[in-house]
Amino acid sequence: MTEFIIEGHTIREHILLLSNNGNRKFTEDLHPGVENVLGIRIPELRALAKKIAKDDWPAYLKSASTHYMEERMLIGMVIANVKVDHVDEYLSLVDGFVRIINSWSVCDTFDFYGKSSFVNKNRDRIWNYLNDYMDSRNEYEIRFGVVMAQKYFIDDNYIVAYINKLLSIKHEGYYVRMAIAWALSTCYIKFPKVTYPYLIRMKSDRETLRKTIQKICDSFRVSQEDKDLVKLLRD
Repeated sequence: MTEFIIEGHTIREHILLLSNNGNRKFTEDLHPGVENVLGIRIPELRALAKKIAKDDWPAYLKSASTHYMEERMLIGMVIANVKVDHVDEYLSLVDGFVRIINSWSVCDTFDFYGKSSFVNKNRDRIWNYLNDYMDSRNEYEIRFGVVMAQKYFIDDNYIVAYINKLLSIKHEGYYVRMAIAWALSTCYIKFPKVTYPYLIRMKSDRETLRKTIQKICDSFRVSQEDKDLVKLLRD
């Protein structure tokens, strides 16, 4: 397969050059068990993704390598920068990216093209799409659904449905449980009265509850009174 070339270099050459300015050891420490980490700085990777998206991005996606973690991240960043008119055609590109997620950072650096405007235009479709991923058995597919829904569906219309979906997830993977704790803490920050009764129901999942409480207490947007209230759930 012909390698994609931009500005006179292959993508592999670009990312290896960018890795010279990165911090490999620090990034490896944040990703235990993930192989082939280069430690490229995220802004530099995003800048490369934007250049690719303005070029022949379909050719890039057909030939893109996934050897390095950052190559996987770059694929997501390119998809986040390309406009595809038909929602299902675009989501099929996203599906291809989700299948190659192998770390929390590859997952969490992704966003939809158009962000909230894209989601709001296709709200029911995107909600159902993310629900399907939250129903997956794959750790990173579930995390993708949880994280993306956290970005766009913690609102008056979806808060209850989202919390119920979070509490229905039974996967014990670390990166799933951490995503759920992060999401529930955000639900509490934005809708404390709605979320608190659900936290009470989590006492059978002590570890996720403990992480949720920790994240709530770390937030500057939560009053000390509310922090003291949720701390009682640890007992």
